[in-house]
Amino acid sequence: MNLESFDDVLESIKKNEKKRDFHLLLGNGFSMAYDSEIFSYNALHHFVEDLKDKELMKILSVIDTQNFELIMQQLTSLSALVEAFDGGKKLKKKIDSASKKLKRSLLDAIKTLHPEHVFKVPENESKACAEFLNIFLARNGKIFSTNYDLLLYWILMRSIGIDHIDGFGRDAENFKPDLDPEDIELSDLYWDRNKDKQNIFYVHGALQFFDSGVEVIKEEYDVNAYLLEKISGRMEKEEYPIFVTAGSGEEKLTHIRHNRYLSDCYDNLSKITGSLVTFGFNFGEYDEHIIKAINQAAKNGKKKFPKLLSIYIGVYSKEDQKHIEEIKSKFKLKQKSGSRY
Repeated sequence: MNLESFDDVLESIKKNEKKRDFHLLLGNGFSMAYDSEIFSYNALHHFVEDLKDKELMKILSVIDTQNFELIMQQLTSLSALVEAFDGGKKLKKKIDSASKKLKRSLLDAIKTLHPEHVFKVPENESKACAEFLNIFLARNGKIFSTNYDLLLYWILMRSIGIDHIDGFGRDAENFKPDLDPEDIELSDLYWDRNKDKQNIFYVHGALQFFDSGVEVIKEEYDVNAYLLEKISGRMEKEEYPIFVTAGSGEEKLTHIRHNRYLSDCYDNLSKITGSLVTFGFNFGEYDEHIIKAINQAAKNGKKKFPKLLSIYIGVYSKEDQKHIEEIKSKFKLKQKSGSRY
C-alpha cells in the first residue's frame, strides 16, 4: 500500500478529473479537527453516562443500544403498554419520568457539546474548509458524512459559489397559475424535492433533520432563532433528530434501513463510481457497514464500468497507518492511503 501526501492525491484528482469522479467521505476526524474534546466519538452517550444518574444508568444498561432515538421510542411504547394493560399509575409515572429525564439530558448534552451558532466557527477555518470541500463538489463529486453535528451544514451555508444540494426543497402550498409570486406560501423544507441533484449525503443523519412520519423535514436558521435553539424546541415537543449515534456496524445499518432518508444516502454511497477519498474516517470496528457499502460500489457491474475503482484513505499517525494495513484485505478494490492531510 502506497503512502502519499494529500498533494499527491490532489495531483491525481487534477490529472483524472475528466476521466472519473472523485468523492469524499468525512468521518469524525472532520469534526474533531475543529474541537477534539466536544466531538469525540460517542460524546453524547458519554455525557449522559457521566451524569451518574441511577435511573438513566439503569435504562442504558437494560436497553442494550446507544441509539437514543430507539431508547426514546421503547420508553414511550413501554409507557403505553403499562397503561393499556393496567400496570399501575406508579409504574407508568416512573417510566414517564425516566423518559423525560433522558430527553432533558440529551438536550443538555447537545447544547453543552455543540458550538452555539454558525459564527462561532472562525472565518478563516470556515473558508479553508469550504475550499477543501469544493475540490470535490466543483468536479461533479459527492460528499458523504457520517457526522450528525451541524459543522458541515454551517460551512456550506457560509460558502458563496459552492454548488451544494442536500436534496431538500419547498412546496408551494397555495399555488395557483395566476397567483403573484410574493403571495405564494411555502412549506417547510422537505427532503426528496431536489433528490435528483443531491450531492451532499448525511449517511448517519444530522441534528437538523426530523422525521414527521410522512416527510423528512430540515430545520433551518432564521432571524428569530439560532438553529440549535429551534432543534431544542422540537425536542422539547418530543420530536427527535434523525441521527445514528453509537452502536455496532450491524445496529447502525439496521437503524439506517428503517429510515428512508438514511437508507437513500447509504444506497448512494453504495453506487459511487470513480475514486473515493476519506478524511477523518478510521474504519474502526463499528464501521463494517461503511466498508460493505464501499465494496458494493466496487462490485457494481462486476467487471463493467463505471464502478468504484480506487480509495484513498487518510491516515494521521503511524498507528492509523498500521490499522489500515491490518484491515486492507476487507476492501475489495485498489487502495491508496494518504498521509496527514
